[in-house]
Amino acid sequence: MKKTLMLTGLLALLLTSCQQKAHKDANVIDKPNIEIKDGKLSPEALWAFGRIGDVSVSPDGTKVLYTVTYYSVEENKGNAEVYIMDLESKKETRLTQTKSSEFNVIFNPKGDRIGFIYSDEDGVNIWEMNLEGNDRKRISDFKEGDLEGFSYAPDGKHIVYVRALPKKDKYEYLKEGLDKTTGRVNDDLAYRHWDNWVDNVPQPFVASFDGKKLGEGKNLLEGTEYESPMRPWGGMEQIAWSTDSKTIAYTCRKKVGKEYAYSTNSDIFLYDVESGNTKNISEGMMGYDQNPVFSPDGKYIAWESMERDGYEADKIRLILYDLKAGKATYMTEDFDQNANGIKFTADSKSMYFISDWHGRDNIYKMDIATKAIKQLTQECADYTAVMPAKGVLVATQMSMSHPVEIWTVDEKTGKETKISTVNDELMAKIKWGKVEERKLKATDGKDLYTWVIYPPDFDSTKKYPTLLYCEGGPQSTVSQFWSYRWNFQIMASHGYIIVAPNRRGLPGFGQEWLEEISGDYGGQCMRDYLTAIDEVSKEPYVDTEHRGAVGASFGGYSVYWLAGHHNKRFSAFIAHNGMFNLEQQYLETEEMWFVNWDLGGAYWNKDPKVQRSYANSPHKFVDQWDTPIMVIHSEFDFRIVASQGMAAYNAALNRGIPARYLYFPDETHWVLKPQNGVLWQRNFFDWLDKWLKPGSEAAKRK
Repeated sequence: MKKTLMLTGLLALLLTSCQQKAHKDANVIDKPNIEIKDGKLSPEALWAFGRIGDVSVSPDGTKVLYTVTYYSVEENKGNAEVYIMDLESKKETRLTQTKSSEFNVIFNPKGDRIGFIYSDEDGVNIWEMNLEGNDRKRISDFKEGDLEGFSYAPDGKHIVYVRALPKKDKYEYLKEGLDKTTGRVNDDLAYRHWDNWVDNVPQPFVASFDGKKLGEGKNLLEGTEYESPMRPWGGMEQIAWSTDSKTIAYTCRKKVGKEYAYSTNSDIFLYDVESGNTKNISEGMMGYDQNPVFSPDGKYIAWESMERDGYEADKIRLILYDLKAGKATYMTEDFDQNANGIKFTADSKSMYFISDWHGRDNIYKMDIATKAIKQLTQECADYTAVMPAKGVLVATQMSMSHPVEIWTVDEKTGKETKISTVNDELMAKIKWGKVEERKLKATDGKDLYTWVIYPPDFDSTKKYPTLLYCEGGPQSTVSQFWSYRWNFQIMASHGYIIVAPNRRGLPGFGQEWLEEISGDYGGQCMRDYLTAIDEVSKEPYVDTEHRGAVGASFGGYSVYWLAGHHNKRFSAFIAHNGMFNLEQQYLETEEMWFVNWDLGGAYWNKDPKVQRSYANSPHKFVDQWDTPIMVIHSEFDFRIVASQGMAAYNAALNRGIPARYLYFPDETHWVLKPQNGVLWQRNFFDWLDKWLKPGSEAAKRK
């Protein structure tokens, strides 16, 4: 008997070891061990930070599940792994160590298993494992690599998942016998979007689930080419299960081609799982309607809504829909701020959401009966998500001085506590610059909120080269964001003061402030930029002989525009993926609603307001360019195509102005590959040092 028990125990140990080895691979990209010299935040150090991704709270509210991605610059790729934390003890446990990333990591409805998407030699599929990270089992059998997301029904009997389906090529008959052709034939708009050719469309499927295997899926949008979730930003937050598991709410803009390219009118649809019937509950609401959330008691569904068709940066309203009465109510009509990331309280009497105000994204709570709103957090930071848990709220938070970490918020005491430690060790090795908010007076007398970031070990008796940061969007706030490219702390660590104004056209300062930019690109927003750099330059520690202006997207446009209007303020410019020729931009971009709203319409429209937009195209002022400029652009940026950057660079050289062109043939509107990211940063500082630091090594290479 004793021998049998020993053999049984040994066998169990061997089986456990096999289970461990099955998902603990060798040579996995892991947390890098990087040397930090003199506390300086280098490009390589920036890529060494762990990046928290999926965050999920267990059904009983006692645990939090999350992924962390680490990157290898040498291998030029990253890998995400899964962690779990007990909220009471704060104990963190790593659950996976695999060569492929786990993503869409969530608890099942019982909270006893973890679902995730994983790619191996058999394809991209839905998997499950236990809370210890063992007993990994594949529950789907998709052979093609087009699975994009999934979620469980609350009763666990169904799963909704998203697959990208290939679009039908109606000109396939012309390619007969041409198996090596790379030609594309289009006869409509919306044939490419942001960073991809539109060769496939994401659509939701629902399938039964017996706890072991997924059944055959039914396409909720069968026979159409409508997308849900909506690209490029949408994920599983655009699809939701009703509390009774009988209904799926999904976000969809039921348009294709030219109609799609001109409109932002998406809607919230309710799909009955049993009958297959679909109902549009936001019909007549003409802007973006997205991100539905059902209340726990099953009485309501809430979502984020924009009022006007074609205006992608309209106010984000909170809409509450009474499912029994069939009535929608605009809950934030008297709240001159956006409402994002809606979550219900357990009793369904209130809702949490995140809203930006004066460059900070904090957590708010609304009482449904009274519409009263209370701000719950006061951090000089950006909360990016909020989830109710047992006795606390679980949230993700970042700032200009730290990447995303997981926090808890105690509603009763207001205490905000960081509970994850992903980057603590690396953070402790780095010297950080001070971040200061200033309230300046714009030329029209309004308050201009501006962030100033100082170099580490700042000495007010010395002079520092100074950078004006120009925000993109154009309607994208200069909040307390942490970026792995436009990172203020790495700029500060290289000895620069950064001036980052919340110029006209940004959210978080009321709707009037936001809308002043549309149709006025060369107007008050540019005067705000000049006010910010002029006012901060009155400080004795600003080296007014060595100032630069930098920015991307609309920020790149701003740099090009300032190059022709700065009146000797700046000694160097950097423009990344910026609009240079607005007439060119109108016909090259893929979202026509954007240029129609922000520029007013096509350049052949003779309306004076429209013509004012095109009169402020930077290419019209190249004759006034007189300052060194570096241009950065990427081939797969379909929002602002690479020819814009090339034209600006060529214009500078033809004017006899020192210029540099950094071109990425394999990047998009962003720079996402580690080695390209490091090259971007090295060029950024080499160029600025060359023109703004007279004694630097870069300056000697002139």
